[in-house]
Amino acid sequence: MTTFAEHPAVLSRIAQGDQAGMRELMDQYTGLVWSLVRRKISNTSDAEDLVQEIFAEIWKSAHRYNPSLGSEATFIAVITRRRIIDAIRKITRHAPELAFDGAVEYDAAAEPESRELPYDLNQAMSIMSTLRPDRRGVLELSIIHGRSHAQIVEATGMPLGTVKAHIRRGLEEIRTAIRSQAAQKASEGGQR
Repeated sequence: MTTFAEHPAVLSRIAQGDQAGMRELMDQYTGLVWSLVRRKISNTSDAEDLVQEIFAEIWKSAHRYNPSLGSEATFIAVITRRRIIDAIRKITRHAPELAFDGAVEYDAAAEPESRELPYDLNQAMSIMSTLRPDRRGVLELSIIHGRSHAQIVEATGMPLGTVKAHIRRGLEEIRTAIRSQAAQKASEGGQR
């Protein structure tokens, strides 16, 4: 029978710079990391990139592993979960600028009668940026990323009713603000 001292944990070996240990770790835990990532990240190439980043993070953090606090699988799952949360935050924080810049350029070159659309879109995006962060994040996932309610629940951890309420109330706030701005412009136009 072999003992722990004869075969130290793979994370302990990695912490000592054992590259073969890293290959062994990837063989053992790629399935775990991949399954956790794919539950939250639907785009395959984004998921693959994130899995690579996670294993790089594990390589850098292996020295922090303490077997008395939990198993290697737990340590790896915690790092994976943190990186997934960071990735989702990054996606929801940067998506509007990326997604709508292209749409505005396309519409600006469209037929004359549709040239008002970019202004309305920019106006709606401007108003959306003033919403509460949790409400704005849910709207971005729904409108910009085209995520279903179930996918948003999975990505954010919010209850389904909360997700639906954020979408409904967020859209109501945007509509109300657009109507208010339109009424204000109309009254300013009548005063000239």
